[in-house]
Amino acid sequence: MLAATLRNQPLLAFDFDGTLAPIVARPDDARMSCGVSSRLRALSAQLPVAIITGRSVADVRPKLDFEPMYVVGNHGAEEEVASGASLRPSPALNPLRALLWKRRSELQALGITVEDKQMSLALHYRLSRQRERALASIHEWLAPLAATLHVFSGKMVVNVSPVDAPDKANAVHALVARCGASCAIFAGDDVNDEPVFAGAPAGWLTVRVGRDNPASRAQYFLDGPNEMAMFLERMLGWLSVHRQSLP
Repeated sequence: MLAATLRNQPLLAFDFDGTLAPIVARPDDARMSCGVSSRLRALSAQLPVAIITGRSVADVRPKLDFEPMYVVGNHGAEEEVASGASLRPSPALNPLRALLWKRRSELQALGITVEDKQMSLALHYRLSRQRERALASIHEWLAPLAATLHVFSGKMVVNVSPVDAPDKANAVHALVARCGASCAIFAGDDVNDEPVFAGAPAGWLTVRVGRDNPASRAQYFLDGPNEMAMFLERMLGWLSVHRQSLP
């Protein structure tokens, strides 16, 4: 399947946290290994590469040691814009911002940190000493705003975006059309990657990093981000042998 997809010169699209870089306690500390970044750099010289992440573009950009063709942030809603352009906060999230400001003492007591990425919000509870209570409180606070928000869990985080915001599936399909690719290879590890897996057309190749969700719609699985360098190396190996025979 990998060889057949590469023969069609796909877009290569990847999530960042938990896929290219291991999940860490503090998101600012996340880094790709040298093996992963060097292989992505080599692949980007041969095929279009995209990073599609829940982080903001400004956050993930400095963590990339290569130049992908595309960087999309905020779970698919934020396209990279010209340098110096400012990202406008989504007004649909203002009621939640106001609520969280009122609850700031409770957030602090429960060890919940709020990350405002302008077009989405992330409520992290990985460092909480009361994780179950923290998660229950988050969902209780969000319940009155459910009609206008898209709420989806991640790994020790609850993500919130406007209900009509594009998701990662929208982003991958748009990039495939934009770069003229006939298909895509996409790898991700979390709930916000499942729309890509579920909506992948025939001829696409999808990979879930981690085996924590047996119900995932991904076609293939890696045990963890420690296997990503090997997966990328397999692509490079095939391309080195067959590149001259491609159309």
